[in-house]
This record gives sequence, C-alpha cells and structure tokens, in this order.
Amino acid sequence: MSSGIDRDVSHWQRAWLYVYAGLVLLFLVVPILIVVPMSFTPSEHLEFPPPALSLRWYQSFFGSTEWMDAAWVSIRAAFFTVLVATPLGTAAAYGLHVAASRWTKILRAALVVPLIVPVIIVAIGLFYVFAKLGLINTMTGLVLAHTVLAIPFVIVTVTAGLRRYEMSQEMVARSLGANRWVAFFTVTLPQIRISVLSGALFAWVTSFDEVVIALFISRGESSTLTRKMFTSLRDQVSPTIAAISTMLIALSILVAAAILIQELSRPQRAGQRA
Repeated sequence: MSSGIDRDVSHWQRAWLYVYAGLVLLFLVVPILIVVPMSFTPSEHLEFPPPALSLRWYQSFFGSTEWMDAAWVSIRAAFFTVLVATPLGTAAAYGLHVAASRWTKILRAALVVPLIVPVIIVAIGLFYVFAKLGLINTMTGLVLAHTVLAIPFVIVTVTAGLRRYEMSQEMVARSLGANRWVAFFTVTLPQIRISVLSGALFAWVTSFDEVVIALFISRGESSTLTRKMFTSLRDQVSPTIAAISTMLIALSILVAAAILIQELSRPQRAGQRA
C-alpha cells in the first residue's frame, strides 16, 4: 500500500488568503474609520483628520427640529415595518418549509423578487399605486412600501433557521394533542427565535436605511431621516451628516453584538440544562 500524501495546508501557505481577506476587510472598514473622526470636527466643513474634537454637530442634530422630526418618522416607520414584516415573513417561511408542493419553489422565488428587482423600479411602481390609493406622504404608505422590501429578508433568515430545526419535535407535540398553533409557538418558535430576531433586525435596517422609495412617496413632514440626509447632501456636505452616520453605525454594531452574544450563549444554556 502506498503511503498517503499529506494534504494539510500550513498557515504560511495560506498567507496570501489572509492578506487578501485583510485587504477586503480594510476596504470595507476604512470609510467607517474616516466618517467617525470627521463627525467630531468643530469646523463648518468635513475635515480629516479633524483639527480638534467637538460635539458641535451632535448638538446641532439633537437641537434641530427638522432633523429630530425626520428621525422620529424613520423610527416609527421602522418600528411598524418590523411589526408587519416579521410575522408575515415568518409565516410565509414556515408555510413554504412545511408545504410539500411543486409550487413551493415558485412561490419562494416570487416572494423574494424585491431582493432582485432594482429598488428604483419598485419605487416607481409603488408611487403610481399609492398615488391612486391616496397613500403618498402617509405613514401607512411608507410602512407598506418598506414592508415589501423587508419581507424577503425575513423569509430568507427564518427559512435558514427552519432548515436547521428538526420538524419532528413539532410533530411530537402535535401527536400529544397540541394543535399546529400551540406546537409552533411553544416548540418551533423558541427554537428558531434567533433567526426570527435576525429577520426583524434586517427588517428594521431595511426600513431605517431605505432612501430611494422615500424620495418618491414621502416629503415635507413625512420625510425620513435618510431622505433628509440625501437631500441635504445636494446643497452642502454638513458635518451633521457624519454625526448621524456615526450614530447609525454605533446603533447597528450594538444590535448586532447583542444578537451575537445571545447566539453564543445558547450552547452554554443548553449544556446547563443537560
């Protein structure tokens, strides 16, 4: 018998991969590293590095009625989008997962079309539909439009969780007398809660970060924060934009870290119960 060939790859042989990954990470992180310091500049214009450190533009944001109103619109829109998109997306993902039909793949593809179609096309279509329904410049229209974009993210993340979940656990609960609703909420949902929370986070970020559709269906008092940021950039690049961007970056990191900590703590809790 011929001796086996050692196919183990050393870290030195993978050095090029580490370098490449580091360069990609640097390319993604550098804009953040630049925006954050610029938000603390005391000058009227963006400067890097800032000549000094100041909270002037953070005070300007919180002291501006226009900026705070826009932020409040975005928060409400994102909150209601999560409330609508998360249960609808979860229900759709669950139904598609348990259904044994040849139409399942077609329905799943149809539900995630907003991920593929350019947002500008979705925005134009929604604009004409909402104009006829009188939903332009309304919170209802904004939430419905954001829900269209958010549901596919919920479906994808919840489906991933369901594929790692053993449906036999739910079947056992149903065989013991629980109906499908009780079995889902007491057995299945706790098992896929991280996926549902991740889907809700994606729905929140999708709504809060969306600007293209907001340019079509919201203006004036109904303007979202990102829409006001976009329109403000046309006039002048104020350091207030950098301050807002920094706060959004910090919020995203905190939420992602909270979900990651909860996910990492799951094996520990499972081991304690065992």
